[in-house]
Amino acid sequence: MPAWYQWPMLPLHALGLATGAKSFENNPILGSPALNRRGLHLVRREWARRMAERRRAALSHALAPEDRAALQRDGFVVKENFLPEASFTAMRAEIFSQPIKAREYIDGYSLTRLIPLDAQSLHRLPATAAALAFPPYQALHDYANSFRQKPFQFVQTIFSNFRAAEPDIQSDFHIDTFHPTVKSWLFLEDVAEGEAGFTYVPGSHLPNRRHLAWERRVSIGAATSPDRSTREGSLRIEPDQIARLGYAPPVKFAARANTLIVADTSGFHRRGVTDQQTRRIAIWSYARSNPFKPWPGLDVMGATGLDKRAVRLFWAMQDAMRRARGQQGGWAWVGERFATDAPIA
Repeated sequence: MPAWYQWPMLPLHALGLATGAKSFENNPILGSPALNRRGLHLVRREWARRMAERRRAALSHALAPEDRAALQRDGFVVKENFLPEASFTAMRAEIFSQPIKAREYIDGYSLTRLIPLDAQSLHRLPATAAALAFPPYQALHDYANSFRQKPFQFVQTIFSNFRAAEPDIQSDFHIDTFHPTVKSWLFLEDVAEGEAGFTYVPGSHLPNRRHLAWERRVSIGAATSPDRSTREGSLRIEPDQIARLGYAPPVKFAARANTLIVADTSGFHRRGVTDQQTRRIAIWSYARSNPFKPWPGLDVMGATGLDKRAVRLFWAMQDAMRRARGQQGGWAWVGERFATDAPIA
């Protein structure tokens, strides 16, 4: 039962059932053990999956049949030598040749740097803007996400083992949310075997009976889970549990520069664990919309250009809330950085 102080907000929490809201902790309806015992979480998951299938059918014409089949079967597609060579070379040279205002986060043994590719940076990066307008790039994101929607884009640099600590939170196997959604990595440098390569459990975006039974059990106690990410709706799972669900073993990707990996991150995935000091640089993109919207179009943010401003506005609100609460740590602006700059102690 919701606490007494949550009753006035119950109508808004109820409306959240028809959106992409996923936090078990913040929504007493989504997090209700009694309702999830009766299948609330699984019902939302199944309806979202069915609606995504309908939207994908409307978007399938833009993809090559083999790419569509890979995304349907495996939950990911790997495209080597994705961009035309001249376009990729110009983009990489442009990104590596100038410092741009960046944001960093330290978690475990990793430092992650993000340079947003948005209205404030892309005017300085014309070759990058042109490369990311490549039609097959947008078509793959649209299909995996099941929406005709421009993704948020960043230059992402990940330094693994830059300090002595346990692996970061992204190194735990997890699902991002309960409905199909997309993330991608267009690698600007090679990712060798043994490094922190993207790792995915093939076929896990299509939950089998064991998977659904596991998710139902987790959802019942998710609101009070000791794991913060699980409470927030990004369910974590141990490798030995994955093995018991009946899927193929996880695939850890080595990749040459100019390889694009597009994945439906409602399947089990993680950042690869490594014992080496490594650097991974990619164009990282993601997109997400209301999973219960019946049509694939009407990307208002993309049509109005808000998609190229929304990230900084969101970060500004996050920073203001953290300051108001007296919180320290977390993501922070660090001034201008080259994508290749080593972490500053």
